[in-house]
Amino acid sequence: MATPQSSRQSSYSSISGKIRMHAIQVDSVQRWMEDLRHMTEVECMCVLQSKPIGVDEDAPGELIVSGAGAIGQHVTRDNLQTLLKRALVVSTELGKMFQRLEKGRWQRVHSTAVRVNCHVRSLIQEYSTARNAPPEMQKYEKSLLEKCMELNVITERCLHTEDEYFLKSMKEAIHEILTDVSDSFSHMIDMALANEIQILICQIEDSDNVFAISTAISNLLSLTQDGPQLCSIIAKEGAVVALLKICRQDCFSSLYAQALRTVASICCVEEGISQLEKVDGILFLADILTDSTCAEGTRAEAAAVMAQITSPHHTSTQHLASFLESMQDIVTALINLCKSASCGEVFLLASAALANITFFDSMACEILLQLNAVHILLQACRDRQRVDTPYSKDQVVTILANLSVLEQCTADVLEEKGVEQLLVLLNEKPSSSSPSESAACERVQQKAAVTLARLSRDPLVAQTAIQLKVFPQLFLVSLSCVGHQGKGTTVIQCLWPVWLL
Repeated sequence: MATPQSSRQSSYSSISGKIRMHAIQVDSVQRWMEDLRHMTEVECMCVLQSKPIGVDEDAPGELIVSGAGAIGQHVTRDNLQTLLKRALVVSTELGKMFQRLEKGRWQRVHSTAVRVNCHVRSLIQEYSTARNAPPEMQKYEKSLLEKCMELNVITERCLHTEDEYFLKSMKEAIHEILTDVSDSFSHMIDMALANEIQILICQIEDSDNVFAISTAISNLLSLTQDGPQLCSIIAKEGAVVALLKICRQDCFSSLYAQALRTVASICCVEEGISQLEKVDGILFLADILTDSTCAEGTRAEAAAVMAQITSPHHTSTQHLASFLESMQDIVTALINLCKSASCGEVFLLASAALANITFFDSMACEILLQLNAVHILLQACRDRQRVDTPYSKDQVVTILANLSVLEQCTADVLEEKGVEQLLVLLNEKPSSSSPSESAACERVQQKAAVTLARLSRDPLVAQTAIQLKVFPQLFLVSLSCVGHQGKGTTVIQCLWPVWLL
């Protein structure tokens, strides 16, 4: 069971390294001078870094917080990044404080409380100066400062006694206050981030300048890479709606691909998919995919959104109801995009969407067989311009594995010399030492083995496999799969009917 300490420390990512401090003696003057040094260091750093070099004194100020490259004017993206960096510093200090409190290291607890108070106070002062914080956020700021000061006072008291009973009672009180500080700080940062994100969204909605909108979209896309928590905030602030509005205006056609790429990133969280569904986003994506006049890059990014919203990782599938209404058109458009893809990236996005779709509805597999998908996919595997990485091969073999459940798939595979191609995939090896590429190659091998095993229920496929000496390699792969989430057992079970031939 997670402890309050572990739950607080998981609010933000932790950073490595320890801050060394001089030992604080019992003497009150010595302790005061030690605390003063930490307080002034933080404040001096903020003052020095907030002084731009060679900038007009009358120029409007931007949000500037301590961190590398904080000199000069900053766009909203920089403001958000520096805000996140400062939040990381504070949350790391709070995590250290939880640890030191549990160990009863009272001098360290107090010195950490002093640093937390300084960082929080300077962050709030800087942000309030640069932005007009909403009234609700100002209330959190005031409450947070009061709690930080209370934390300083109560940890100070623990330095003057060795009474175990008193320290035990204070430990519980400090833990409660520290938890409140952590929660309040996290909520305040979320509100500040939401405020900054609103500025970007307003730039997208209110501007008619293509360059300004492109910059705002680029900043949003960059922010989505900072994790699902930020994606949730971006979605809740209405970014998906604003981006789809751009995609519905002919004058911004040059921004369609960029906007859809950002939507795909936001839809890694349920809030993003919910916003997409509210504006009939799935039907809109289907229209883009089926529109041959749309640029290939735009259709590829629409495929990326489809791949994201049909991902098996999502727990909620309510949005797929509207998807099923257009599934015939969507599947047809995606396999055609795989067929005509001009590069590996386009093929990867389209095939990834198809791979996900074949998991949740067997009708998609039937549609693909009718559209000659086996021929298209196996031909693509022989074309290095389209299938140039293990990641693309992973998508292809996933689709083939799902299609192989249907009996009518067997004839198509034999006609296209698919057994030979699956043998090639069965020997897929990474071209570099990248862990992700090695993992992709393992997935390709495992799924190729499963596909061959399923297809070998047909005597003709089994005979072809025997002639090609597939089974020794297939057996080795099945053994290597053992321990990988039951995949080895699945392959071995599929092989039983083959070995009985």
